[in-house]
This record gives sequence, C-alpha cells and structure tokens, in this order.
Amino acid sequence: MVRHRQHIPGSSIPERSSHARIISMPDEAYCLDTVKLTQMEQSFRTWAEESPRADVHLSRKRILLIFLLIRYTGAKLNEVLALNPFHDIDFKRRLVLLGKTGIKDSRLPREVQIPEEISEEIKAALNDSSFKKYLDNLFKIDPGHVRRKFYERALACGFPSAIGAPEIIRKSRAVELMQSNMPLPVVQRMLGHSTLNVTASYVAFSDDDIQQVAKYFIEKESSRKTSARNRFFGKIQSIQKGDIQSKVEMVTISGDRVTTLITNDSLSRLGLKKGSLITAEVKAPWVILQKSDREPESTAENRFFGNIKRISRGKITTEYVVRISDGTELCSVVSTENAHQMGFQENDQVWVIFNSFSVVLHTD
Repeated sequence: MVRHRQHIPGSSIPERSSHARIISMPDEAYCLDTVKLTQMEQSFRTWAEESPRADVHLSRKRILLIFLLIRYTGAKLNEVLALNPFHDIDFKRRLVLLGKTGIKDSRLPREVQIPEEISEEIKAALNDSSFKKYLDNLFKIDPGHVRRKFYERALACGFPSAIGAPEIIRKSRAVELMQSNMPLPVVQRMLGHSTLNVTASYVAFSDDDIQQVAKYFIEKESSRKTSARNRFFGKIQSIQKGDIQSKVEMVTISGDRVTTLITNDSLSRLGLKKGSLITAEVKAPWVILQKSDREPESTAENRFFGNIKRISRGKITTEYVVRISDGTELCSVVSTENAHQMGFQENDQVWVIFNSFSVVLHTD
C-alpha cells in the first residue's frame, strides 16, 4: 500500500518524498478563513450598492467582479485584469479561462470551475446594458487602484489592510479548498502552478479527470448533505471479485491507496470498473488513532501517518483532526473518557487507521 509518511527521528518509518505536495501549504495564520472571506465579500457587495451615482456604482461593480473572480478561482490579479469576461467565461459549463497567451507569466492557460451562483451573478452583470457599455475597456484598470480598494474593504471589516491583498485572497482560497479536502494536485492545477514533480498515479489522471474532481468540489462546496467528514477522491485501480463481496482498491490523485470491501450487488449497481472515478467516505467514529514509532501491526487495511492539528473536547465526545502529508485532513471522534486515557495533544504524530468495511463508495 502506498502511504504518505513523514520521517520520525530514531524511528523505522521511511520518509516518502513529498512529490504530492506540489504547492506548499500557505501560512494559515496569514490567511482569511471562510467566515472572513464571506465578510470581505459582503463588504464589497454593500460598498458596490451604496453609491447613489450611476458612474461610481458601475466602477464599484467592476471591482466587485474582480474580487469575486479572485476569491472563487484563486487567480492572480494580473490574470483577472487580462480577462475578456465576454469571451473568457463559459457560463454554460461555469468555467473561467485564465492565463491566456500574451500574459507575461509562466503559467499555462487553464479552465477553472466557479460556483453556479457566482457564474449566474457575473452573467447577469454582463447582460446589463449600462454595465456592458461601461466595460468597453473590459477589466483594463490600474492594479494599484484595485489593491487600494481591496485594502479599504479589509479595513472596513476590521482586518489589517495587508490581509486584504489579492495575493492573500488567492492563498486563502487555496487553504479553503484544501481544508475541504480537495486533493492537493487539483488545488495546484486551479492555481496554475507547475506540474513537473508529479507521481505516476497523478499522471494516470487526465485533464478531464482533474476537472471533474474540481467540479464536484465546487458544486458541493456550499451544499454538503453527508455527515461523513473524511473523503478521498480517486480512480479505481483494481477490483478483486469474490463470491459474495468484492475488494476495491482506489488510488487518490495524491498517490494514496484506499481499500474497501463492498457486496457484488453494490459493485454491479454502481457500475464500478477499473479506471472509474470514485469518492470514498469514512465516518469519523470509524477512524482510530494510534501513536507509534512504527507502522501498526493491524488488520485494518487503511493506514495513514500525520499530525494532530486540532482537538475539540466535549463532555461526551472528543474530535481529533489529523493532517496527513498531502494536506488532507482526516477526522476521528472518540468518547471523551477514552480521549483522556489516550492523552493525545495537538501536533502529536499519530497513525490514522480504518478497515475496509468502514469505507463507503459514491459515484456522484
């Protein structure tokens, strides 16, 4: 089984090269979380609507659209300012074409998925005749002016001005997506970073596969209907069919492998086959944590090594959030009584373990 591992001094756990970490995890202390991003967005909307002058209203509306595009695509400011919104946004597929030829940037052109409601909002704005006329020069605007307006909105929200910079909004979007467990290489592709250091498993995923995973996350971002906290997205690598059940092994975009056992009836009903894209979910109570310098001797097929990032202690249950080396966060819930006995603390290195019967597969 391929697993992301970190080296522990004095231990026998081998260090796996961090080829899946194509982009580094931004400093979350200098990023806006989803709540603060929403505050910034609302501040821009209120500011754009409050001016009684038509020309000022249109000017502010343009700044609002620039913010929304950076906030939901993670694009660089120069990429957004180079857009022709009438030609570079596919409203039917809800895709924004970024990094076109002509921009002095090493990034390759890429299509980035945006939420349906944001796509519809931008479409409605562009269909407004007065706004369309105002946008004759498109988004060609002084970047310094845009930055000043971003700083002003940050201050209006009670944040330091610097944290409202377009670069911070871009980084914040990356953190937001990674914390929702979007596979790191998909976030990397959205942001337009180089893809030179990729694993063989990542190479096995086509551009369409990557786009499909991104679309899934963006569409589900604001409407999660499952109580499962732990998700893996990948492609089925092998299916071993038995007389009653089948063993299905999937490989994630980051190179991890997740094993599950399902009934043959489920295998047929879901139409699973080698190469199919699939979502694997594991409920938090089924996830076990173990502190060990060595990989645990366990019948559980799925084992991942990581660091405890957050602990939420309640009267009855305690929740642990563990980040494995590709940035994916996995959640475990235990009774608070057991939590006291285990004595785990934040930043402890632990093994995350769950068996194949705990994994539920989805094809949507």
